[in-house]
Amino acid sequence: MSTNLNRRTVIKGILAGTAALGIPSGFSAMATPNEEVITPLGMLKGNINHSVCRWCFSSIELETLCIEAKKIGISAIDLVGPKDWPILKKHGLMSAMCNGAEINLVDGFNDPQFHETLIKNYSEMIPLVAQAGYKNLICFSGNKRGKTDEEGWNNCVKGLKQLIPLAEKHNVVLVMELLNSKIDHKDYQCDTTKWGVELAKRLNTEHFKLLYDIYHMQIDEGDVIRTIRENHKYIGHYHTAGVPGRNEIDETQELNYLAIMKAIAQTGFTGYVAQEFIPKNPNKIDSLRKAIAICDI
Repeated sequence: MSTNLNRRTVIKGILAGTAALGIPSGFSAMATPNEEVITPLGMLKGNINHSVCRWCFSSIELETLCIEAKKIGISAIDLVGPKDWPILKKHGLMSAMCNGAEINLVDGFNDPQFHETLIKNYSEMIPLVAQAGYKNLICFSGNKRGKTDEEGWNNCVKGLKQLIPLAEKHNVVLVMELLNSKIDHKDYQCDTTKWGVELAKRLNTEHFKLLYDIYHMQIDEGDVIRTIRENHKYIGHYHTAGVPGRNEIDETQELNYLAIMKAIAQTGFTGYVAQEFIPKNPNKIDSLRKAIAICDI
């Protein structure tokens, strides 16, 4: 199964599980971490806040992933919805990038026919994110389906502006992911930093940012470090993966993640960098450990 389908399948399952979900009884932002899990203080340098995307390690039970992530020094899990937040709380981990309000990756804010559903979903999810003590909630432009850039920007502004006051009230940031349209997500509209930055400028709020996926943007535009330096004020989150192939970020691929992490840190970024590679190594946790070591500058 393709990478694209894997992610869509996982997101579909999360959406189904959270369709009518509220916060469980006793669930709060101040939940006490499991005392048996020891945070490896001092193991990492602290210049990068590390996370890992749940869907890439879906073959590992979430409880196990949390335990192993903490051993490595990871402090958050990406792309986890409300039904799994209690497990993260149990282990003292953040949900660095929440999801569960989106329809899917192709039906997004650039098309008015989806606005009613999206506004309902996000209006319900934003308060839940805040109540849990989290901040970032992912969103997507959707596919072009013949729309010009201008039409896409106008439609996204129209839809997102209806949610920005609620996001501001709850101190939640809506974060639109940049995805490549060359290989993995054909026809996706927010497929360059330039497109995403223009949308951010039109919205003109600190409660909308971009998820700069290094893997995706290397494929569609390259010039990663310069792009990050010039546009960092619009970026709220980062994802990694090796190019080509979306596998380990080691010497088998073309990106210099050590240099990229140094560039990110030099911008003063205080958010999270999440590993979103699909491990080829049968020992997936070992690959994750090595990726964090590469990115821990």
